[in-house]
Amino acid sequence: MKARILIASLLSLSASLAMAECSDLLQYSHRGLATSQETNLCEAYEGQVVVVVNTASECGFAPQFEGLEALYQAYRDEGLVVLGFPSNSFQQELDEEKATADVCYVNYGVSFPMFATSAVKGGEANALFKALAAEAGEPSWNFNKYLIDRDGQVVERFDSAVEPRDSQLERRVAELLDAG
Repeated sequence: MKARILIASLLSLSASLAMAECSDLLQYSHRGLATSQETNLCEAYEGQVVVVVNTASECGFAPQFEGLEALYQAYRDEGLVVLGFPSNSFQQELDEEKATADVCYVNYGVSFPMFATSAVKGGEANALFKALAAEAGEPSWNFNKYLIDRDGQVVERFDSAVEPRDSQLERRVAELLDAG
């Protein structure tokens, strides 16, 4: 009995230490797009290079989904993850999450993690975007990209016009992956 209590205490302490090591920036959970499944960002993405992007299905920059997917495919085995957050903060997202999911998964073939539609600016912003805004500023439009290093620190924010591939964003991703 004492051994079980000791083992349970050690497992609990180990889990607490692991969470303490994770960056404050990733200390959030978000629901997946058109699903009820929650993802704890620390548990899922700690130690990876992360590109966080606010998306909108009806935005003129929506074709960047293809470039984001290509970036993800090119570097995911090296430790890159792209996280998409659909938002109607700029009035260009569909009302139904299922329709948003269809745009992402069917129209553009997105395989990187996409999360539930949420606000990305102002007081209504989801917790991650509030933290990103505090570090690097609010998104100025759809398809702003935030680059986070393996330590969970914001490295840079890229505006909508920056393409995911063959750009300063891809060069910085490659540098961070090579560094770590």
